[in-house]
Amino acid sequence: MPSTKTRTLFKPLLHQTLSDYVTAIAWSPDGAWLVASSAAGEVVQYDANTGETTVLQQAQGASVDALAISADGAFLAAGGQSGTVWIGRWDGSTFTRVTALAHPRTWIDRLQWNPCHPELAFSLGRYAQVWDAATQSVITTLNFEASSVLDLVWHPQGDRLSIGGNQTIKTWRRQAWDDDPMEQEIGGASEAIAWSLEGAYLASGNNDRSVLVWANDNPYPWRMQGFPGKVRQLAWSMAKTATPLLASISGEGVVVWTKDPDASVGWHPQMLDQHQGIVRAIAFQPRSLLLASAADDGWLCLWRKGRLTQILQGAPGGFSCLAWHPQGGAIAAGGSRGEVLMWTEATQGKGFG
Repeated sequence: MPSTKTRTLFKPLLHQTLSDYVTAIAWSPDGAWLVASSAAGEVVQYDANTGETTVLQQAQGASVDALAISADGAFLAAGGQSGTVWIGRWDGSTFTRVTALAHPRTWIDRLQWNPCHPELAFSLGRYAQVWDAATQSVITTLNFEASSVLDLVWHPQGDRLSIGGNQTIKTWRRQAWDDDPMEQEIGGASEAIAWSLEGAYLASGNNDRSVLVWANDNPYPWRMQGFPGKVRQLAWSMAKTATPLLASISGEGVVVWTKDPDASVGWHPQMLDQHQGIVRAIAFQPRSLLLASAADDGWLCLWRKGRLTQILQGAPGGFSCLAWHPQGGAIAAGGSRGEVLMWTEATQGKGFG
């Protein structure tokens, strides 16, 4: 444990256990409950106040690697090693499977609901599909062509879908799926893509140890490089500020990027190097600039203005994922030994700003 002086911003509230490595955690939009999945195929719902559990899927022997809850909180989607995307719906407290989209021998590890419409996008090898909850059908199949789909993300306005892979990011418009996509070239392969909160910036974390950032409608990106390895995840700050912060992870390091007022200068880095293991997940607290990072060292670190503010523990074998409560009042994390943990806010933190 590092000797850095810290404060108590969050206190423990929930400690449950799945039978294997926790692969994903997703919150309901109102923050009343969350869902966690495991490498054994479990999918379990937890009441955020009581900790009461509801098993949505027992262990199957094949991992569930991606979870997504629709913007209205009505639908849950899950995908993974089996190649099946299954979708369920809540009617009050009753959960019912709606459909299962089977794609044998295809590992599905990326899926995301449109933030404005009941449409689910998911990876499918070199393709991505979009499933419409209203019609209960797949409405388009997008051919990425260059490689397998490595990441996908909807624009915050829900009007376009961006897909990352080898050499390029391709963006299709929702109202014109059959049109050619807009393409943004990458030097290597885009491992992670992320739109900023207002949709003004698109960032790509790449396997050539670089990050590219495009301003909306500008074809020429800023390029940040010098990372110790491929950039595996990106996170934009969720507070409404003039220019958002961008966080990136590579190896054991976290870097927070701040845009200079002079666009020709670009983005300034700040290294957060407390971790002593591979960083697995990062996310900014909604409505603030507090940053969380979770790593193999068993530390979930909370950062404010570039300084370590608190270290949360409870996964001695290492953390695997994290997710903030939608209003920011709690944070949940998964562990490599099946731990599902949640902490609730004890004091008010302001984050980086």
